[in-house]
Amino acid sequence: MRKIKQVRLCGLGGQGVILSGVLLGQAGVMEWRYVSGSNSYGAEARGSGCESGIVFSDGPIHYPHLTIPDILVAMSQGTYDFYSREVREKDGLILYDKSLVKVSEKLKVRQLGVPATEYAVKKLENKQVANIVILGALVKITKIVSARALQKAIVLHIDKRFRKLNLNAFRLGMELGKKIHG
Repeated sequence: MRKIKQVRLCGLGGQGVILSGVLLGQAGVMEWRYVSGSNSYGAEARGSGCESGIVFSDGPIHYPHLTIPDILVAMSQGTYDFYSREVREKDGLILYDKSLVKVSEKLKVRQLGVPATEYAVKKLENKQVANIVILGALVKITKIVSARALQKAIVLHIDKRFRKLNLNAFRLGMELGKKIHG
């Protein structure tokens, strides 16, 4: 039987959610896995809800969209509220930006807060790389792809001017993931 993992990244337009999905999917491809991805935006590109769905499989993917996400990464309250109830209860995981999202205690799924925006601002002096910080935590905690593959994806997709900053943000996220998850 095929092993499938489904990941949904969500937040607001302008937070880099779609880029994070591209990087995560690219890392999976670099590891010779079957990957499918899709994105959606709200009516306005910047400031409205958006999401990126990535399906990972060890065999051909017959349905390319998410059905029941195993992992949710939430970077805004509205998208957390909208998508959190869809996460698989057994073995599911929600990672959320601690400074932007207040979680519901009613959900029967493991939820871990990552201070992605806070650390991006304090440690890197750039709020725009919070998406890469939380992506680093995701990789460290779940091992959905290897750190090496994600770093290669950053090098491939991020303009040279911003590459060092994004690689530093990824490493910072990996450190946070280690602290949070152990």
